[in-house]
Amino acid sequence: MSSDPLVIFTPSGKRGHFAVGTPILTAARQLGVDLDSVCGGRGICSKCQITPSYGEFPKHKVTVREDALSEWNTVEQRYDDKRGLPKGRRLGCQATVQGDVVIDVPPESQVHKQVVRKRVEARDIVLNPSTKLFYVEVAEPDMHDPSGDLERLRDALRDQWELENVAADLHILQVMQPVLRKGNWKVTVAVHLGDNENPPRIMHIWPGYHDGTVYGVAVDLGSTTIAAHLCDLASGEVVASSGVMNPQIRFGEDLMSRVSYGMMNATGAEEMTRAVRDGMNGLFAQIAAEAELDPKLIVDAVFVCNPVMHHLFLGIDPFELGQAPFALATSNALRLRADDLDLNIHPSARVYMLPCIAGHVGADAAAVALSEAPEKSDDLVLVVDVGTNAEILLGNREKVLACSSPTGPAFEGAQISSGQRAAPGAIERVEIDPQTKLPRFKVIGCDLWSDDDGFPAAIASTGVTGICGSGIIEMVAEMRIHGIVDAPGLIGSPEQTGSPAVFLDGRTHSYLVYDGTADGGPRITVTNRDIREIQMAKAALYSGARLLMDKFGVDKVDRVVLAGAFGAHISTKHAMVLGMIPDAPLDKVTSAGNAAGTGARIALLNREARSEIEATVRAIHKVETAIEPRFQEHFVNASAIPNAVEPFPILRGIVTLPEQTFNTGDGEGSARGGRRRRRG
Repeated sequence: MSSDPLVIFTPSGKRGHFAVGTPILTAARQLGVDLDSVCGGRGICSKCQITPSYGEFPKHKVTVREDALSEWNTVEQRYDDKRGLPKGRRLGCQATVQGDVVIDVPPESQVHKQVVRKRVEARDIVLNPSTKLFYVEVAEPDMHDPSGDLERLRDALRDQWELENVAADLHILQVMQPVLRKGNWKVTVAVHLGDNENPPRIMHIWPGYHDGTVYGVAVDLGSTTIAAHLCDLASGEVVASSGVMNPQIRFGEDLMSRVSYGMMNATGAEEMTRAVRDGMNGLFAQIAAEAELDPKLIVDAVFVCNPVMHHLFLGIDPFELGQAPFALATSNALRLRADDLDLNIHPSARVYMLPCIAGHVGADAAAVALSEAPEKSDDLVLVVDVGTNAEILLGNREKVLACSSPTGPAFEGAQISSGQRAAPGAIERVEIDPQTKLPRFKVIGCDLWSDDDGFPAAIASTGVTGICGSGIIEMVAEMRIHGIVDAPGLIGSPEQTGSPAVFLDGRTHSYLVYDGTADGGPRITVTNRDIREIQMAKAALYSGARLLMDKFGVDKVDRVVLAGAFGAHISTKHAMVLGMIPDAPLDKVTSAGNAAGTGARIALLNREARSEIEATVRAIHKVETAIEPRFQEHFVNASAIPNAVEPFPILRGIVTLPEQTFNTGDGEGSARGGRRRRRG
């Protein structure tokens, strides 16, 4: 084992040992990490900015000391003096390795910028926002009636609009008098209509009649990505949508790693809270700029998130969520102010956070329930929100059950040897020729297959960079269909599989997808460890769904809805071949897109929907997978592709899966079998 320091890059998960004194940019290039540089490492362009993280990282089994990188140097100081470096950033070309270190590559430093593929799904919503505009004519002051301007404005709102007991914050008092006089005592007022906890409140005031609008933002705060949809509260139109990587990824790609980071570091929870709020403010500035409006016109915000993100965003230590009985600080909906959360939008903007269902089933699952309404379904519907932590709902008019399942980040390309998140150049579709056993593929940003004429020219600007989540699912499923991977998940030899793309890789075999090394590109392969990562992720997903079916007393469901940004892009046939979801007719497996984001948008644009989802959540029965004995049994069975015991008759009527196994009783196959027996 190398004695050189270990360098771990996030979000890619790539790692390697490097000699003391190696520049971070050099380490990134040698590992194939997506770190930009225009000036060639001369400290001029600042494209290679990185963020080192310090402290205990149980997941990576490293402790990062404060002196893990070289000291801040004169080149960095000169750049900081001239242009400014964000706090905590270093230049990758100047900072050198001095000890074990975890390095985060922020989105703006990546050559292939992240494409956050969370889209707003069109659906009808009854428009009833919590903030509306009201034009009023205010009585002028009179020596005989010494009431204040605010009091007469409140009287006008009461008399002309039947708005009682309207309040106003200090910032309104500070601007109100000149606005009233400029408008000749005629003004337009934006009023938040209040709720069970708060009275109506003046949010903004304009002189005369304001022929404009105010805005709200619906946010899906995920473990990996944050997606925001900026909506016109008068029309319901989505005027801008955008997303960023969750900056907390540098503290851990999965939720329990972040909980562990908070446990192991005295200020860990505070650091993660600050990181996600900073990321949120950057996203708000981005979508406001895209829509060409002042962020101060954003007067309402709705957030949905899983319980760990819920706590960290609110500044609550998630310690209790890391151990049984997984107690939430609160499961109720929250009505807050933007300044409670340090958000740079309207100073009095209202924030609504949907209720959590239970300790591991959060407000994002509640939003999915609001969007998909399983409690109103005549048939039995399984709703699966596929992500780093999958939320699963099963129900109909009779009842609704819910659970969460820790799938991990493999479905998003992390922990996969050639994996990456969805970005231009990433392989997203795969087919294997049944005769030659060779692959062809499509990459994000190009409509051509890799064996089509013109493909090299079409991808000249992006290249082929890796495999994203939808690509790895299709890849593994295709390998299973065509006899390259057996049911236990072992890649056969070239002789066993008949594929020239299979090659010996240490003690096991791997499958060559693409070799771009002749042109300076990557060599993209699928290894047996990659197969195992996908097996673990899909087994966790299936086991959660199967457990809910047990509790419901059924062996099949009428239809399956795949939610989440990732769920919108996966092939239902390949997902079934993997055994990610229960056996069902393919035409009964549909995508709801970003259902959590849609649910957030419904709650933003219809204040009655907030009461609706609060009542729905109280009626949902939560199943805790961690204490259910059958979850482990289902998990072991679901580790096979598609499953060791479930027959999947509908799938087998569509696809014939080879029955051979490649485990000869030695090498990695034997070791894997031993691990599986110990788990069982």
